[in-house]
Amino acid sequence: MALAQPEPAPSASGLLSERTAPPRGHIATTACMETLQVGYLHAVAAAAGCSLAQPFPDHGIDWHVSHSAPGHAMDDEVTIKVQLKATYQLAPHPPGPTFAFTLDNEHLVKLARSPVSVHKILVVMIVPRDRDDWIRAGHDRLALRHCCYWINLAGHPVTGRRRTTVRIPTSRIFDDRALCEIMTRVGAGGRP
Repeated sequence: MALAQPEPAPSASGLLSERTAPPRGHIATTACMETLQVGYLHAVAAAAGCSLAQPFPDHGIDWHVSHSAPGHAMDDEVTIKVQLKATYQLAPHPPGPTFAFTLDNEHLVKLARSPVSVHKILVVMIVPRDRDDWIRAGHDRLALRHCCYWINLAGHPVTGRRRTTVRIPTSRIFDDRALCEIMTRVGAGGRP
């Protein structure tokens, strides 16, 4: 006869203790990674004062990010296109000046097209393998792990048969300051 296991004790807030994993839903990990990265993009755009639009259908581009500022020389509002990718196959804080990321050639061709009327960037998020490590909440913050990095792949050659490895600079952390700087360059008529 099996003995019944006691229920985990709720914390003072009425939630399960931090040591007990909550009963997570059964959505595929890759779908959850996409949702996590969209949350990251939304937070960055909000802090940068940008608006977001999701094209439908997407044609290989996930988001349009727009930035209005009186200093833009090209228009009062500039827009870039953003393709999101996520991986848990890389450790946080990749060593060296770049890390390798492999794209299907079909995606790379879209991102590498040059010249363009609306610039595109690739944003790659390194996600912890274990969902228990994705976010940490406290009274003063919600920490989302690990990090997104960005690159403009305009002009990048296709080198693989079906997939091509690109090098993502570790210095290009995608945050609100980076997004504002990207938009300033685009607003002045330059590249991201």
